Amino acid sequence: MSEPVWTWAALVGLGAFHGINPAMGWLFAVALGLQEKRAGAVFAALVPLGLGHALSVAFVVVALALLVPVVRPDILNIAAALLLVGLGIWRLTARHRARVGMRVGFGGLTWWSFLMATGHGAGAMLLPVLLRMKMGEAGHGAYHGGHFANADDLEMALLAVGVHTAAMLAVAGGVAFAVFRWVGVAFLRRGWINLDLVWACALILAGLGSVAARL
Repeated sequence: MSEPVWTWAALVGLGAFHGINPAMGWLFAVALGLQEKRAGAVFAALVPLGLGHALSVAFVVVALALLVPVVRPDILNIAAALLLVGLGIWRLTARHRARVGMRVGFGGLTWWSFLMATGHGAGAMLLPVLLRMKMGEAGHGAYHGGHFANADDLEMALLAVGVHTAAMLAVAGGVAFAVFRWVGVAFLRRGWINLDLVWACALILAGLGSVAARL
């Protein structure tokens, strides 16, 4: 936990933003709760939703941890920025839906969450933060046989995923329960913010900001 406070705050903040976005799963959890007429179904749905989200983010974190020791940091930074901008533009110009029936099991809901998080660039959005974390400071020559530079890097990667996912689940669970118990889903038709649009713009701005910070 020797990283600057802002890195952990950024991971928590991005997790909270993912959690409040209905596209990341809380609306699905509410729908299952209403279908089964019990709050337990809402919270049960959060487990596979969180797992799928964590797997998507972990994929990016592990890929980054493997690339850092063998690829120059400036090249990684540019590649991450281009990825973010590209994902943002893709989100603005395309309509992609991961379809799954309401009668879905643990595996199906995990897979749906993984696809949605990946399609929204949830893990990619963490790249500017992760590139500045301890796991990204191993430097050249620390790569050995396709493994992490050391055990500390693996621990940092897992901790980053855990902190981010915990924040996402805490917010998603709170919103889902509030909507299920008190608010209802009718308000979504009256004036819900287009968080997909906000997210797409955030991806682009994060990519451009990552480049600007290096200038």
